[in-house]
Amino acid sequence: MSICPHRRPITLFLLSALLLFAATAVTAGERPAYPETRRVDQVDTLHGVEVADPYRWLEDDVRTSDEVAAWVTAQNELTFGWLGQVPQREAIRSRLTGLWNYERYGLPSRHGQRYYFQKNDGLQNQDVLYSVGTLDGEPEVLLDPNGLSTDGTVTLGSTSFSDDGRYMAWSVAESGSDWHRWRIRDLRSGRDLPDELRWIKWSAVSWTSDGRGFFYSRFPEPAEGEAFQQSNLNQRVCYHRLGTPQQDDTVVFDAPEHPEWTFWPVVSEDGRYLVITVWEAGEKNQVFVRDLARPYAMTRLVIGGFDATYGFLGNDGPRLYFRTDLGASKGRVVALDLDRPQKEAWRTLISEKEDTLRGVSLVGNLFFARYLHHARSRVCVYSTSGEHLRDVDLPGIGSVGGFGGKRRDTETFYRFSSFNSPPAIYRYDLGSGRSTLFRQATVAFDPDAFEVNQVFYGSKDGTRVPMFLVHRKGLKLDGDNPVLLYAYGGFNASMTPRFSAAIIAWLEMGGVYALANIRGGGEYGKAWHDAAKKEKRQNAFDDFIAAGEWLIEKKYTRTGKLAVMGGSNGGLLVGAVMTQRPELFGACLPEVGVMDMLRFHKFTAGRYWVEDFGSPDDPEHFKALYAYSPYHNIEEGTAYPPTLVTTADTDDRVVPGHSFKFTAALQRAQQGDAPILIRIETRAGHGGGKPTDKAIEEVADQWAFLAAILGVDVPGGWTAVKGSSRE
Repeated sequence: MSICPHRRPITLFLLSALLLFAATAVTAGERPAYPETRRVDQVDTLHGVEVADPYRWLEDDVRTSDEVAAWVTAQNELTFGWLGQVPQREAIRSRLTGLWNYERYGLPSRHGQRYYFQKNDGLQNQDVLYSVGTLDGEPEVLLDPNGLSTDGTVTLGSTSFSDDGRYMAWSVAESGSDWHRWRIRDLRSGRDLPDELRWIKWSAVSWTSDGRGFFYSRFPEPAEGEAFQQSNLNQRVCYHRLGTPQQDDTVVFDAPEHPEWTFWPVVSEDGRYLVITVWEAGEKNQVFVRDLARPYAMTRLVIGGFDATYGFLGNDGPRLYFRTDLGASKGRVVALDLDRPQKEAWRTLISEKEDTLRGVSLVGNLFFARYLHHARSRVCVYSTSGEHLRDVDLPGIGSVGGFGGKRRDTETFYRFSSFNSPPAIYRYDLGSGRSTLFRQATVAFDPDAFEVNQVFYGSKDGTRVPMFLVHRKGLKLDGDNPVLLYAYGGFNASMTPRFSAAIIAWLEMGGVYALANIRGGGEYGKAWHDAAKKEKRQNAFDDFIAAGEWLIEKKYTRTGKLAVMGGSNGGLLVGAVMTQRPELFGACLPEVGVMDMLRFHKFTAGRYWVEDFGSPDDPEHFKALYAYSPYHNIEEGTAYPPTLVTTADTDDRVVPGHSFKFTAALQRAQQGDAPILIRIETRAGHGGGKPTDKAIEEVADQWAFLAAILGVDVPGGWTAVKGSSRE
């Protein structure tokens, strides 16, 4: 609903007063006095089944609903009051601040005569964009987003440079939103042009070779008040010419008969072709191509059918290169000729291997193929004819990213890190194949104090699942260690060994960190992903439950010391397993989770998830979704584990109503004293671009919750230092 601005503070105060009477701070051993949450008689009949939704009103936008805003205020008062009484909390926050305070570098890229990279001095809320003439030169600040807002919630999104390096298109996002606003900077003068482009989400900006403009995708301007939650439909590809208003941009491609399609336009490096990747839902896509050298050429379908994934890599004239999983569950690289693009005429350049091909880039006439071997990175170098030339010698077992650049480049850069190895950036010489260290992060901890192992365990159906374990050396397997078990398990995403200051703090507290590579991810290719899609989603939950059971069986921990954590799709994972096996876990940390599996497709990006989850509108899919939907499987009078839900009030990817409804239902159903709390970040989104101070505060609260619930103390050398953003 809409409300006059001058009336809202009074109404909000009255609603808050009604709710806050119960929101008093309590200690860890007492049952919290939860705020009263209004229930409504909302019942939907879906495929002949009556489904109650008593907290439907909590789906309303917090910025337009006084009642939802008051509920958020009351819940935060309760949660922060509870956390404020955890004695370890301030020492944890202080240690996290110390660990976070290290220089973080982005990968350099060369445009024109200069290099560009992002850098954070340590505790800056947002990374700063720098430029430098030579790699050993003195960098200059090009764009500092920290000055664009008073609270650090405006983040630099993406950048795209014209071929000659004169212009840079750059975007910003506010409060973690997926919406990006684009500007153009003249790098000679250092000034921004008057051009401003809005209503852009999930799109690249790709320049034409003359540097006079670029292609991008945009949505229609939403109706007032609908930008936050509405499903985004009718995207179209436009051409923007520098110096003209956005309303004059030319629509070069759209599909009004398919309003759900989304487009990713890329101009080939030689400037000849506009390659448009089209998605309907999920990862499977089609590819259209337009010949830019022919003014009246039509955009034509080159790869159709939505039968597999196709990632455009580059071209040599009419010969186009793609990474695909068509006929290759673990991926391959193919070449097609635009004069004969039929699949039977394709040529395989890099065939499917035993390891999973997770990414390919074409730099300096070389393919850099990034593989996963049991979730560990390895990189192979091939010629454009498909000849294997060499492997990149990586520093150890961990995760690698980068290897970007252009065909004319003689160098590329990559980042390597692992659980106990802070990020390092390397320059790779394409001629010699040698890596040299460019930047090494220095973090104030002892990496030799910890060890990393990989184990394999059996799931419910016997599937062998890998899991990484990180802990202090000399760990005693006495069943009394606090363990944090994490997983994702969806959307073909791979969980690999990466450095995290937050995890280092957990390890220093005596905790064990376990990362399970459950089905639904991409660690073993398409088959591993498909094994937990739609009606098979339960396999991911079974894998996660089996990981917890294995950790208990092997005496790493026990139920009272086992915590589970996951974000987004991983938040759904935690919500599902805690409602299916509440007795197995000692604490649960679901983050920005998809909790209502019957209405997820009605908001923002939710319709894209149907390929993974299935559609609630399909009777068979509905049956599977209803069987595990966390919100709908909460049972009155059940003793659920202590739970701290985290979300953000302006998350426009997984709207916060999911977490709001789930928490309200859990609080009502909870039997016993175990707390059910929700921490709702303000002016924040799904997680991307979150200011450093907000990130530290959130982790401090999560680790403080685990410390209180699992009986974890902080090391003797940790001291509390005042300075919380909530003070």
